[in-house]
Amino acid sequence: MSFTSIVKNEISKLECEKSEYIAEICAFVINSGEIDKKTIKITTENASIARRYFSIIKNLYNIIPKITIRRQYNFNRNHLYILEYQNSVQEILEDLSLVQNNQIKKIPSDYIISGDEEKKSYLRGCFISSGSVNDPKTARYHLEFLIKDLGQANLINTLLNQLDLKSKILRRTRGYMVYIKEAERISDFLRMMKAYSSVLYFEDIRIYRDHVNMTNRLNNCEQANVEKIINTANKQLKYIKILEDNEAIDLLDDKTKDVIHYRKKYPESSMQELSEIISIETNYELTKSGLNHKLRKIKELALKFDNKNNGGE
Repeated sequence: MSFTSIVKNEISKLECEKSEYIAEICAFVINSGEIDKKTIKITTENASIARRYFSIIKNLYNIIPKITIRRQYNFNRNHLYILEYQNSVQEILEDLSLVQNNQIKKIPSDYIISGDEEKKSYLRGCFISSGSVNDPKTARYHLEFLIKDLGQANLINTLLNQLDLKSKILRRTRGYMVYIKEAERISDFLRMMKAYSSVLYFEDIRIYRDHVNMTNRLNNCEQANVEKIINTANKQLKYIKILEDNEAIDLLDDKTKDVIHYRKKYPESSMQELSEIISIETNYELTKSGLNHKLRKIKELALKFDNKNNGGE
């Protein structure tokens, strides 16, 4: 079962206030229903969702729909659950604010989504009808709504951003995609939908992935530091080699000669490590700054000989 199905199954068991049920059904019917003045038809592949709306509408309006179950012949071979209402249609549409001047509307009246809980319920209906969310085990975090109508897409995007979920709209071939990319915002959305088990699963995977990513970043940084240390040491050994080839070591003072000795002895040590080794083994303190100064003297003298050997002044 996909993560999307797990989330939808979880939120299909929620109990709400009447105004929240109205907002949720309104969103579902707009985005996934077929409406005319005589019939409301709800179609879903999810049995839990079909049971939810069967129960809600029965309790609110005391009507039972015609129920049809069809076997699909696609790759998944899922069943289609069709709830068809032919009684009290006008009453339901008026309750959902989806009829005005005897015309079917695609955008509900403001009072349907006036409160925060009603907004969340409307978004829950949108997600159940046309939403999906990637399993956090996959390579990227992504939650989306695939919407046919631009006005409806703008409404969903507005509601999501009012709840600080930072969604965006993208034009698609057959409609619009309203989407959220940030893992933290997706987790917030699942929490707002009251899919608490799904939130715990999502956060467990996210924390694990963040830990792995942090470990990888630290390993990369450590590797980069090792490579930097080796490159620096190789340059210093190159300058020392120039002085040795030109028999110029004796031009340096004794402490600088010690630096040459220990640099050759510990070619993989960092500057900090090398300064500590020299301080311990020679019994005189050599700071990292002092070591840098002596290595600069070695470099400057080596470059003079190198320029002279290559025709410089």
